[in-house]
Amino acid sequence: MRHKIRGRKLGRERDHRVLMLKNLVSSLVEHGRINTTEAKAKEIRSMAERVITYGKKGTVHHRRLTYKILKNRDLVKKVFDELAPTFIDRNGGYTRVLKNGYRKGDCAPMAIIEFVKSTSDEKKKGKIKTEDIAK
Repeated sequence: MRHKIRGRKLGRERDHRVLMLKNLVSSLVEHGRINTTEAKAKEIRSMAERVITYGKKGTVHHRRLTYKILKNRDLVKKVFDELAPTFIDRNGGYTRVLKNGYRKGDCAPMAIIEFVKSTSDEKKKGKIKTEDIAK
């Protein structure tokens, strides 16, 4: 029985699996949205949200922890300067996983994982629309 056993093995040994998940998180930060299998998307969700939380804290220590995952200084800078400030009012739930059908070759369930847009942007859009209607 798998009671309280966390994580998926994804058919790989530990070192390969960890490196693959870090690469997927790097791609997600770089592109903002990626298409992968559903199991991998659900697995990288926690690591991606941890990176954004590090970005919100903004200390040198958290930059180093983020670099440990992303392995790219430009991506670390992007997390701390662009992504984290958009989620400043949000307490978790920075990513969303959308199911995307099945892969043609092996019928594996596919999913899109992307960053959620910030709520402050949505509120601003709503205010603009109501002001335009009143005029």
